[in-house]
Amino acid sequence: MISAVLAAANKVILGKDHQLRLALSCLLAQGNLLIEDLPGMGKTTLSQVLARVLGLGFNRVQFTSDLLPADIIGVSIFQKESGQFEFSPGPIFAQLILADEINRATPKTQSALLEAMEEHQVTVDGKTRPLPNPFFVIATQNPMTQMGTFPLPESQLDRFLMRINIGYPDPTAERELLLGRDRRSMLDDLEPVVTLEQLLALQAQATDVHLASSVIDYIQRLVQYTRDSGDFFTGLSPRGALALLRASQAWALIEGRDHVIPEDIQAVVPAVVEHRVRGAADHIGHGGIGLTEHMLASVEVVA
Repeated sequence: MISAVLAAANKVILGKDHQLRLALSCLLAQGNLLIEDLPGMGKTTLSQVLARVLGLGFNRVQFTSDLLPADIIGVSIFQKESGQFEFSPGPIFAQLILADEINRATPKTQSALLEAMEEHQVTVDGKTRPLPNPFFVIATQNPMTQMGTFPLPESQLDRFLMRINIGYPDPTAERELLLGRDRRSMLDDLEPVVTLEQLLALQAQATDVHLASSVIDYIQRLVQYTRDSGDFFTGLSPRGALALLRASQAWALIEGRDHVIPEDIQAVVPAVVEHRVRGAADHIGHGGIGLTEHMLASVEVVA
């Protein structure tokens, strides 16, 4: 099933198999994904492709500076005929949400989405309403160097299981992109390759992927390195350690294994760790880019 999902997605998203595997790992680990990249790199297309091949209900929310929390969650509207308030659900009530350019909205609106991500439910007028299952948020973010952005603070970045970038295509993929069909028109040809029940079963299966004691030891040494080495301004939190564990299990499942090996951990470390840490000399901004490679080289796989 997983190979069929990746094969279908790779027909539209050219030359980005690793990024697709990370995105699918994030979904199977029941986390949420942040994609940070320049406009026009395929962030929206990637989210639409995943929704199509997985058969998920999809909504896109374009974040702007005047977007209000009610525009995402929904609002109760008074119905004159019945004399009662009736809840009109917002776009968040879908299985896959694309929160496009999340850092262009105000912190208040960002928080409304992130709280829903954390709780998997929203409360309106004192009534709690559950969100669909599965519930997967893909948020896109423009680089902080661009104007009109409100940076996500560390506490909110930490709620994303992974952060990835798509990057420029290689020359071969870009040539095929230039000479081939329009990617958006190809979306219409995509059909679901798994059922909802199969997807939920895969998510449950990911949590059952075996973790040997030596593998957990390796995860702990990596986490401890971020706290003790002096390379990082702040170390990984326990939530970050759990995220690394869950992502490693999902990656192993995608690779066809029922147990985690060190290579699974190493494959997901940059996506899981880099948005949660800062270099010790970098007191402004986010990101431990480059430091994770040094961390992997410094921490022995076998103690």
